[in-house]
Amino acid sequence: MLLFLCELPLWESAILLVLFPTIIAMCGPLIVRQCVDLRRLTTNNEIAGFKFATVGVIYAVILAFAVIAVWEKFSEAEVMVTKEAGAAATLYRLAAGPEPEATAAKTALNNYLKVVIERDWPLMAKEMESRDGIHALDGLYVAILQLPETRMRKSASFVEMLKQLDVITEARRTRLHLATGIIPTMLWVVLCCGAVLTIGFTFFFGTENLWAQITMTGVLSTIVFMGLLVIVSFDHPYTGPVHVRPDPLEIVIEDFGRDS
Repeated sequence: MLLFLCELPLWESAILLVLFPTIIAMCGPLIVRQCVDLRRLTTNNEIAGFKFATVGVIYAVILAFAVIAVWEKFSEAEVMVTKEAGAAATLYRLAAGPEPEATAAKTALNNYLKVVIERDWPLMAKEMESRDGIHALDGLYVAILQLPETRMRKSASFVEMLKQLDVITEARRTRLHLATGIIPTMLWVVLCCGAVLTIGFTFFFGTENLWAQITMTGVLSTIVFMGLLVIVSFDHPYTGPVHVRPDPLEIVIEDFGRDS
């Protein structure tokens, strides 16, 4: 369900997560007012106002924590792509040489980046992993390890190449992990239940101007569910309209073409 919401255009997600829940929330005071007399509701205002302030602060802290966490992980997903691209560019230059093995290493690296862009990205959007990406990475390892021993394996550049290869592997595993979602299920349950309870708390207040109360409930509901919309939009960094693009990797491939 969450992946489905992440894949929707923002305007459709806004309708499902903000507009419809807000309309339902605004109907709450109307229903309560028909079932409970205004005088009984107004007697709750003083004590209910104090308790609502506590409930609102607690939920605001939880919501803010989730927003910050999902934004940090989204930023990490962007950094991992840039890190993978930087390591690939360094590895390409370190593998320079006239030997056939050096050419094979650069070809394997170029093939890996193309597989990542063409296969990994579409599958990461669906919380899946490309087997072609694994095979391309294995081929890159084989190509690097087959470089001539006389020129490369006895130099510091070969050690650095292995380090950059480790960086590529680590960055790939990180983005594949983040592609499955950032916010755990338990926190989603807390966020959704907290939103319902916080907004539902406003139904037990009583004001003479019913439409003013309905409007205030609608404003509160909009703010709460807009926060949830932000979390949904960033929860899968490689899915939906708000996602991390493979632009750094594409730029590196273009640089490879200029150098060849």
